[in-house]
Amino acid sequence: MSLFRKWSVVCCWLLIATHFPAHAAPESEELPASVTAHLNKAEVPLSDVSAVVVAVGDAQSPLLRTHAEIARNPASIAKLLTTAAALDHLGSDFTWFTDFYYTGRIERNQLVGNLHIRGGGDPKFVIERVQEAMQNLRTRGITTIKGNLVLDNSAFDLPQASAGDFDGEVLRPYNVQPDALMVNFKSVILKFKPNRKKGMAEIVVEPPMAGLKVPASIPLRKGRCGDWRTKIRATLTQATQYRFAGRYPSACGEQEWGVAYIDPAAYAGKALLGIWQSVGGRLTGRVTKGRVPVTAKLLYRAPSLPLRDIIMDVNKFSNNMMAQQVFLTLAMTPNQPATYDAARQKIGQWWNREMGNRIAAPTIDNGSGLSRDGRITADALVALLQHAAEHPQFKDFYDSLGIAGVDGTVSRMGRDGSTPLAIGNARLKTGTLKDVSAIAGYVTGVSGQTYVVVAMINHENAPKARTALYQLVEWAAAR
Repeated sequence: MSLFRKWSVVCCWLLIATHFPAHAAPESEELPASVTAHLNKAEVPLSDVSAVVVAVGDAQSPLLRTHAEIARNPASIAKLLTTAAALDHLGSDFTWFTDFYYTGRIERNQLVGNLHIRGGGDPKFVIERVQEAMQNLRTRGITTIKGNLVLDNSAFDLPQASAGDFDGEVLRPYNVQPDALMVNFKSVILKFKPNRKKGMAEIVVEPPMAGLKVPASIPLRKGRCGDWRTKIRATLTQATQYRFAGRYPSACGEQEWGVAYIDPAAYAGKALLGIWQSVGGRLTGRVTKGRVPVTAKLLYRAPSLPLRDIIMDVNKFSNNMMAQQVFLTLAMTPNQPATYDAARQKIGQWWNREMGNRIAAPTIDNGSGLSRDGRITADALVALLQHAAEHPQFKDFYDSLGIAGVDGTVSRMGRDGSTPLAIGNARLKTGTLKDVSAIAGYVTGVSGQTYVVVAMINHENAPKARTALYQLVEWAAAR
């Protein structure tokens, strides 16, 4: 079935559901045999599994419902709550702005004064868009800043936190903490390009980081590619210099390695200055932090991508930092910085307004699901997905979910032939932690009916039981 036809099926179902109710099936507490077989293989007891399958628009007649009232850790499917609330509260066209101000005067291609950059929470102010903003300054006649580069990230008021607080993995980009002036995910991309004639692999660094020294090349080695990151013996825990004591396998071809910068508080300054210098700009002063003075003049506003594009990254690729940026944006006001507590309150108010008291409210942490404290029931997730399906901007929410066997975190689903019906017919969000495996979304069955499917496993063997969740999706696709 084509994507257009599937979308049409969903829309048509929403229009006719009240006139032609779905064929009710008796509620079942038992999971399909194909699901229980995979749970048994992973040694996960049924008591640690919650699951619901119900037709879109017909919440009263689930095909399957088990342990749906038990609150469990949802891992990254918590992002569905954040993105649905954002679409309701902000709208698909919402954009963030990174504002460039100046003090002093502009003359003879020089800014005689300070350049102030104030972050507005843009989740995806990446290299290409920073370069575009810097080039814009050049076209406005500024080539030299005879003063300081002053950064303002006061739109968020966040507690002190280390990137390694969650699992100790300080260099993993998924652990990057939010920031009102978020630049390029606070990450460095190392690109390796082998040159067999020279016996070296060229190393390219993106973005160019002021004050970070990186070798221009690394010797090549023969043999299989394998775990090439281990073989190059990298030291990436120094803020001023990266070192490589090993050799790069030539069999690997070109590779990229994204790492979180070890000093995240200094990242924006180093990256912004490095990119400014890369486009031919000069700075005579230094990089500092501070609020934009009331006397500063607005020079340029760099708009973000619209929310509909941002939630695509949040849900399809489960970007934790971007989810937290969206979450905090819900609490932003002109006069008060956004806080986690204010964002939780905003989501709670939204939930009570839209869902009322009929469904237990979720316990929210940071909006991304990268948490040990978040809790939600399968019933609540079903209510959320049913609510989203009735929303005027449902298409943007639906399009943000991964397509089974095609893209996102479910791109490999069914590639082994285990779930052929689900491929291309399921839009899903997955969630994974050390002891959590979860899935939620919409599945179009062979009958043309679209179902809401939700399942969560909280158990130490949960990641091993991922295939059981896929089998539940396949079961719904066969209806």
